[in-house]
Parts: sequence; C-alpha cells; structure tokens
Amino acid sequence: MNLRIALCTVMSAGKMTSMSEWGIALIAAGSALAGSLITGWFTRSAGSRQADAARHAGDRQADALLDTVRRTLEEQRAVRMMDLRRQTYVQFLEAAETVMSAQRTGEGQASDRSALQRAFGCVLLEGPGEVVRTARELVNVVRASRSLDDLERAKGNFITAAQDALGLSERVSL
Repeated sequence: MNLRIALCTVMSAGKMTSMSEWGIALIAAGSALAGSLITGWFTRSAGSRQADAARHAGDRQADALLDTVRRTLEEQRAVRMMDLRRQTYVQFLEAAETVMSAQRTGEGQASDRSALQRAFGCVLLEGPGEVVRTARELVNVVRASRSLDDLERAKGNFITAAQDALGLSERVSL
C-alpha cells in the first residue's frame, strides 16, 4: 500500500520524472516493503509466543483438573475401603454377640459358632494386625466359655482396636 502511494506521488501531474525521483520512489517503496516485512515478522513471532503461552496455560489447567480427579477417586476409594472394613467389623461383632447370648441363655444354634468363625476370617483379611489380634482374643474367650466379665473385656478391646483402625475420633464406650 505504501508502495502504491509512493508511485502515485511520483507519477502525479502526468509528467515524466527524472531518474533521481525514480530512485527516491524505489527507496521509499523498498522501505515500505521492508517495514511491512519486519512488522509482519514481529507480529507473527508475538502471535506464536501468545499461542505457546495459551497452550501451556491449557496444559497446566488440564494437569490441575486431572490431579483433582485423581485425588477425588483416591478419596472415594479410601471411603469405600473404610466402609467395607466397618461392615466386616460389625458382622464380626454381631456373630460374637450371637454366640455370647447363646452361652448366657443356653439357647442358640449350632451354626452360630461357624458364623463367628466365618466373620473372624473376614477380619483376618481386612486387618490391621491389632484388630486381628483382639478379634482372635475374643474368639478364644468365647470358645472357652469364660466369665461374662472376660467376654465383655475382650469385646471392648476389639471395639477399641476397630475404632482405632477406622480412625474414629469419638469413641463409644461400653
């Protein structure tokens, strides 16, 4: 565009111009062309830098989103595991209570002790070690048909260990 203006200016008034005027016109046109090229090159470089910055910002945003999703899934998995563990401990306590009640009243079924053994097997799988140890102690006390105080103490020990394993801050005492 600047080239056209320079040529039009030189050729205006409809007369032939001298060689020096043509030289000036060509220099002006060349300068305009060089200026346009340099401006275009800088504009392209700036656009490229902006595109790179936008891509990096998008990458960081995607990484943050993935990290959030990953943490959410890990938290959900931990909650499911704790819920499964809690259910296992409750089953074991229910089976132990059934056998203890049968010992106190003299009423019960032969399957009560096998249910306790199955529930204990589940506690063995879920753990942790302290819960397994106290569960084993409770099973041994129930099998030995010890006193009611021994049964309650063993049951209380199991409940305390289970609460610790579940991370319960408020404990329910017996």
